[in-house]
Amino acid sequence: MSYSVLEALRSNPDHVRKVLTARRLDTSLVDKFLEVDARWRQLRREVDELRHTYNQLSREGAKAQPERRREIVEKARELAARLERVEKELEEAERLREEVLWSMPNLIHESVPICPEGVDSVPVRSWGVVKAAGDVAASLKGVEYVVVEKPPVGHADMAEVVLKMADTLKAGEVAGSRFYYLFDDLVWLDFALAIYALDRLTQRGFRPVIPPYMLKFDVIRRVLDFDTFKDAIYKIEGEDLYLIATAEHGIAAYLYRRDLVEEELPQLYVGWSPCFRKEAGAGNRDLKGIFRVHIFHKVEQFVYSLPEESWRWHEEITKNTEELIRDLGLPYRVVNICAHDLGAPAAKKYDIEIWYPAQGMYRELASCSNVTDWQAYRLGIRVTRKGMKREFVHTLNCTGLATTRTITAILENFQREDGVVEIPKALRPYLEPLKAAPKDYIYPRKRG
Repeated sequence: MSYSVLEALRSNPDHVRKVLTARRLDTSLVDKFLEVDARWRQLRREVDELRHTYNQLSREGAKAQPERRREIVEKARELAARLERVEKELEEAERLREEVLWSMPNLIHESVPICPEGVDSVPVRSWGVVKAAGDVAASLKGVEYVVVEKPPVGHADMAEVVLKMADTLKAGEVAGSRFYYLFDDLVWLDFALAIYALDRLTQRGFRPVIPPYMLKFDVIRRVLDFDTFKDAIYKIEGEDLYLIATAEHGIAAYLYRRDLVEEELPQLYVGWSPCFRKEAGAGNRDLKGIFRVHIFHKVEQFVYSLPEESWRWHEEITKNTEELIRDLGLPYRVVNICAHDLGAPAAKKYDIEIWYPAQGMYRELASCSNVTDWQAYRLGIRVTRKGMKREFVHTLNCTGLATTRTITAILENFQREDGVVEIPKALRPYLEPLKAAPKDYIYPRKRG
């Protein structure tokens, strides 16, 4: 049983150097690993030899005459002391080896683009007709569009000023920036979007799950690239617990230290959870509205797969999310993320971006990643194949819908000049049974 990154480091270190170069990371990591791995392998051989010799002496001593036995016991005592010393050296070498190995990102798929400075993704396909003002329309390539006289009202003003159903000012006063109050029909819309995504994905064979909202340090460090993201997630003060940034984290941990058989795979989950994010690197971006916030609700697809099936599943879960967005009537495009912007766990990642007519640009709504065996190696999730061959499973994740971002996209794409927002037809069956919920349209709230 071997981890793909470890195997590549040993058998083809030049390939790993190319991967690190494509990711714009330090290639000296490869040499550092080869050095500590060689030391670990040497010490492991030495420990095995010492144990073998010690066992031989023990067997010989059991049959020897008293005088010879005393001599053997003395040798065994010396050997045991040496073995203890070398075992401690091996333990330290293994710690260093794992430390370097854990700092390694995943390998990348051959279809991942290697991009120049200033380019983070490559468009793959698009759907829908976008509304664009003249100057924006002139810059669009390969996208269907209609020219509008003026851009619509932005989502932040639609929610807070026109509809009067959100309040980030008061939330900022009592909780800080990037928090919000959501009211009235936007609350129903948030729930309807989640139920819509859960229902549609459950019909596709995914098992619905609400995961733990917190994970222990030893678990969450295995799920994500902790050194990179430790400042982006919330820790509970005085507790060995971290708030999850996505349902992916809790679902990935569900099979922690599990040994599976082929017949148990694939396992498909669709999770709902609140997501807690510091947004530490966001700076002053998207301070208005509910596009980029510290807490939001998200439906997430997660797959445990046999290694040879994971690339098929990557396309499948991406298309699932595309269908959810397409049926809502939101224009979108799929982009292939460049190697340098992948993040350590992903071997390949698609982003699905929605058109925001008020901003005149596509913005990310969903990410779909094949993590291959990067997570499973850390979490100890293995599968025993026919012939007793053991491998690490592959894991994949893909946003179903992030509800607040989807609301912002609906507010910009479905507004009328009188401030009324049309509810996408695909959502209406999920609102219909609810007596107090809006059915077809969201009308501006009248004060008083």
